[in-house]
Amino acid sequence: MQDKKTEELLKQQVLEIMDEDKNNKKIKKKKHKSLKAIGFVLLSIILLLLFVVGTKPGRTLIYKVASRFVYSNVQHGSSDEEDKEVFSNRKPPSEAVVHEEHVYNYLIFGIEKIGGAKNTDAMLIASINTEDGKIKLTSLLRDSYVDIPGYKANKLNSAYSKGGAELLIETIEKNYKIHIDGYASVDFEAFEKIVDLLGGVNIELGKEEAKYLNKTNYISKKSNRNVVAGMNKLNGNQVMGYVRVRKVKTLGGANYDYGRVVRQQRALNAMLDALMSSRNILKIIPISTQALSYVTTDLSQKQIEKLMEVVIENKITTMETFRIPVDGAFEAPKKYNGIGYPIVLDWETNRLELYKFIYGYSDEEARAALEKVN
Repeated sequence: MQDKKTEELLKQQVLEIMDEDKNNKKIKKKKHKSLKAIGFVLLSIILLLLFVVGTKPGRTLIYKVASRFVYSNVQHGSSDEEDKEVFSNRKPPSEAVVHEEHVYNYLIFGIEKIGGAKNTDAMLIASINTEDGKIKLTSLLRDSYVDIPGYKANKLNSAYSKGGAELLIETIEKNYKIHIDGYASVDFEAFEKIVDLLGGVNIELGKEEAKYLNKTNYISKKSNRNVVAGMNKLNGNQVMGYVRVRKVKTLGGANYDYGRVVRQQRALNAMLDALMSSRNILKIIPISTQALSYVTTDLSQKQIEKLMEVVIENKITTMETFRIPVDGAFEAPKKYNGIGYPIVLDWETNRLELYKFIYGYSDEEARAALEKVN
């Protein structure tokens, strides 16, 4: 009887071990399936990333998403229908301006609102040259004496107040004889906010600059008049004062309007450095979203998409700077045709130098291009 009980007990233990073994095999099987599933998902993600970044169709998808993001966050100026072909938002280039298919020119300007007036204090032509793989920034001095269509000749910075962005572009095309494909603008109040969104920017000041900024009202808030010679972390209000200074030399020796142009270019570079130094995408996206809301442009979403494609596909990473007028090709009288302290350009010399810089022309090619549009 005892043997029988023992036998039954052994059978039960064997069955339990067998059941446990079966359960372990099921668990291992499930784990194996789970690992296979995870591996499949990871492989799919890697293949998707390779497709997106490593292929033209994949990058095109990125351009579409990114351009929609930009377009949905900027303010929109005058433009034709959104679905127009890229880079045809404005009128086609006329025979009175120089134009090359491989170069795109965009006007970037800052608007200063003082006493109800709206003048453009900073004006740059950003040129993208797909042949030499460069972005070129040309600063136009605001006091340049120009012909303004429909109005008396005056300083360049007065054109916007008379007829907005369209008249400003028309004025630039008429005088500099270069085609402009579109524009982007920001007012100075928004400029301060953008710098503050970035957490301030690093700019090196000379001894004269620091002393001047601390004792004048260029930095509008007195509490911010505490800059020093050397490297500074400047907030928006301080940067705004810095880019407007013209009466003392920059670090490096540039003075008057030339010094202001140098400061504007240094501030733009510092802002770009501040944005790119933050590699945290969760930080960059909200900053970019809010900063873009201060920008007004006439570019369509398709144009923005094409612009991104042009820069990335052509591996354009080099940036060069220039200014018009060039040294020795202008006069600065106290008064000219009733206008106080204008900059009167030697137009032929400056146009030739502008064409050589933007288009990469030789001297002979620049002269030939100028003869065609004169």
